[in-house]
Amino acid sequence: MFRHDPIYPSHRSPVVADNVVATSQPLATQAGLLMMQQGGNAVDAAIATAAALTVVEPTGNGLGSDAFCILWDGEKLHGLNASGRAPAAWSPERFPDGMIEHGWDSVTVPGAVSAWVELMEKFGKLDLATVLAPAIRYAEEGFLVSPTIATLWARGAEVLGKQPGFAETFLPEGRAPKAGERFRNPGAARTLRLIAETNGRAFYEGEIAEEIVAHAKANGGAMTMADLAANKPEWCGTISQSFDDVDLHEIPPNGQGIAALMALGILEHSDIRAHGADDLMAVHLQIEACKLAYSDLHAYVADRTAMTEVDEKALLDPAYLKSRAALISTEEAQDFGAGAPKQGGTVLMSTADASGMMVSFIQSNYAGFGSGVVVPGTGVSMQNRGFGFTTEPGHQNIVAGGKRPFHTIIPGFAMKNGQPLMAYGMMGGPIQAQGHMQLLLRTQLWGQDVQVAADAPRWRILSGLEVACEPAMAPELLQELRDLGHVVHVEAPDNAFGFGGAQLVQRLPEGGYSAGSDPRKDGQAAGF
Repeated sequence: MFRHDPIYPSHRSPVVADNVVATSQPLATQAGLLMMQQGGNAVDAAIATAAALTVVEPTGNGLGSDAFCILWDGEKLHGLNASGRAPAAWSPERFPDGMIEHGWDSVTVPGAVSAWVELMEKFGKLDLATVLAPAIRYAEEGFLVSPTIATLWARGAEVLGKQPGFAETFLPEGRAPKAGERFRNPGAARTLRLIAETNGRAFYEGEIAEEIVAHAKANGGAMTMADLAANKPEWCGTISQSFDDVDLHEIPPNGQGIAALMALGILEHSDIRAHGADDLMAVHLQIEACKLAYSDLHAYVADRTAMTEVDEKALLDPAYLKSRAALISTEEAQDFGAGAPKQGGTVLMSTADASGMMVSFIQSNYAGFGSGVVVPGTGVSMQNRGFGFTTEPGHQNIVAGGKRPFHTIIPGFAMKNGQPLMAYGMMGGPIQAQGHMQLLLRTQLWGQDVQVAADAPRWRILSGLEVACEPAMAPELLQELRDLGHVVHVEAPDNAFGFGGAQLVQRLPEGGYSAGSDPRKDGQAAGF
């Protein structure tokens, strides 16, 4: 079955049940469970959870988010890319000083609502009005703000308080709500109702779309009705990498999931199996593999259609990954550059039901509240995914109208012997691919249960030789990393990105699931 050894700080047990939901906010978890109790499946639960999170965790996502999903429908694995594209009017000339982090010129077309509609139409059992009902109730009647979210809300307000529409929606009484205070978002309730009544059309073609475009025009934005109407989610499949008898699946570029696959492919050619989960050499090898993968990630990954010089096949070529692995030294940390593979701030939820359906779904506004732009009267807070583009001439990720930017948010899914094993992932910006690798190795190579793996201390690469580590890591391990030449920064896991927030659901050999939720967030895994 599984072994639960609470060796890390939270000492929380995994939830074991036939139907499970794991999210970063308990009210959203309960919304998902309610759908399954009413006869819905894991997709109904995932969309109810996703909608609820736009209300109860606005510090990580909103109605103006993008989304991605990997799901097992009982017979087949599916991958959905619902990331939006740049307004048609965007070009490098619009950004002479580089990409902009906040305001309307950081806003690309939001795709999350289209993901909800697409998934419900293809796989849901309930109607959209039923699935969105908990979110509407939380928005209209209010909810009590949870502690971690309250902290991030206050930080977001300091940066974004003057962005158009932000204070009106998110700063009642002129400040961020405190933990335990009730917050209402009647504009979001209105928008959610219209989404349910029109099956999403109001958001992309009708009343809400018109208000989004009018607000953009009034504040110098380029988004048009044509930009919104052109949005379509894409069934893109998955890309994968094996490590022993487990296959990790990720969404293809424009996301960073390929970096997790590259790191695993590099580690396939190492002696990491000879070391324990928290041994020096296991951590060192993982850090070096991620540095190699991320060097290529930032050099080459973009909208899949724009990867004409170096594509995903070149980056995942086994011979190339073996050559990259050969660069790793067990004697010292190194600063790697990008290779030559061609020769010559997010919320994630995991759900699963008794029928065998498993879902890994992620949506995000990017940097906390995203752009800071909120469309008055709608509760729609807009993402700032445009900041993921570059203006560097010749780069595959250079900004262009109608193009998808490089994305940090990624759902993860593990398969074993052709069968679903684990729906999982984490929020947290650049740590996500690194976290996917760390969680997979902890659960599959080292046999930790999902809650222990979520509790375990994490690290993330920064730049050059620099790596951030959590204070829960053993002092002697931190010193040993320094002795190898790593420049170690010990950071508390309390900022918008930090060390992420993992949610994991793993299938058990005799049926049912084991679910874990990250103690770094306000979250909850629950089931029945």
